[in-house]
Formats: sequence, structure tokens, C-alpha cells
Amino acid sequence: MEYNTARSDLKIPEYGRNVQRMVDHCMSIADRNQRNKVAQSIIDVIGNLNPHLRDVPDFKHKLWDHLFIMSNFRLDVDSPYPIPTPSTFESKPERVPYPDKNDKYRHYGHIIRKMVTYAVQLEDGPLKEGLILSIANQMKKSYLMWNKDTVDDAVIFQELKYLSKGELVLSDVELASNHQYRQQSPHQNHQNRNRNKGRKPNNRKKYKK
Repeated sequence: MEYNTARSDLKIPEYGRNVQRMVDHCMSIADRNQRNKVAQSIIDVIGNLNPHLRDVPDFKHKLWDHLFIMSNFRLDVDSPYPIPTPSTFESKPERVPYPDKNDKYRHYGHIIRKMVTYAVQLEDGPLKEGLILSIANQMKKSYLMWNKDTVDDAVIFQELKYLSKGELVLSDVELASNHQYRQQSPHQNHQNRNRNKGRKPNNRKKYKK
């Protein structure tokens, strides 16, 4: 009796040992033309074994890569795709750039930062002045939504100057009043829901004496 522990390891166990034996037999064929035909037959077989892969982009390319992997990259056949090497599958992915964790004023979001960058590039004039004022008002709105109920305009001007690296400077102007942007924070809404959860509706009728 032959046990699996005495057999060679399967490079891709999903295809099974019979497919691995077909690959081993293909490598033993001396005639190149015959070897190419057998390799194409193996591609057809493993394609039928995994029909779900047909929806994957470069379906045939992946099957040929699997064939070379099962042959331990020793199979010498004419492939319609570049023949892979072990280093092809050992390369590390490129490093993913992460945002700077130490960045200040992240609560304003990326849109505000893009607007600030665009405003810096504009030429001086009414359009730039109006855009800067709109940015400051939006910053005040975001500040009041996630921080305090009130904020001094000087604080917004200082943070706008920081975001623009000193290019956008506002002073002696009045931003929109606080009551336009005073909204309950998500934490306050949650507290209100919990406060009203235990209350029962007052359905009692009032009768006149």
C-alpha cells in the first residue's frame, strides 16, 4: 500500500495527483512537438476542472502559469505567454503609501485641502477672495460640527493660514454666524435617543370636571 507521506508533494493540491502525473509525463516526452500537444491537453483538463476561473481576467495565462508551477519550472514547451520563473512569484508587492498620522486638522477632510491648494494657485482678484471666504466658512462649519458650539473667527483664520502654508491670510472679515452651523453632534444625538427610549407616549385623555 502506498501512503501519501511516501509520495512527492503536490505543487498545486487543488488539481489532484492525476494532473500532477500528467505534468510529470509531459516532461518525460522527448519529442518537442508531442510535448507541446500534451501540454495543451493538460491546459484543457485543468481548465475544465476549474470552470469558475473562466471569469477571471487572463484565464488562459493563469492556467499556463499553473502548469509551469506544477513542473517546478522545468517544463520546456512553447507557451503563448512569457514563461515564468520562481522569482516571478517571489517578488514583494510595492509599498502602499499611508497618510501621515501626525497631520494636523484632519477633521477638515481632503476636500478642504484640495480647495486650499486650488485657491493658492489662483491669481489675486475677486474670484480668489470669494473662494477663500467660502473655504473659511466651510472650515467653520466643520469645526462647529465636530468640536465646540462656538469658535472665534481668528482660530479659523490661523488654521487656514497653516493649511495654505502661509499663502492664504484672512483678517478683518466676519464669517457666517455660529447659529447657522450649530448642529448636534452624533454623540449628542445618541444621548437624546437613549434619553427618550424609556419614555412612554402619553395617551391618557383629559376629562373635564
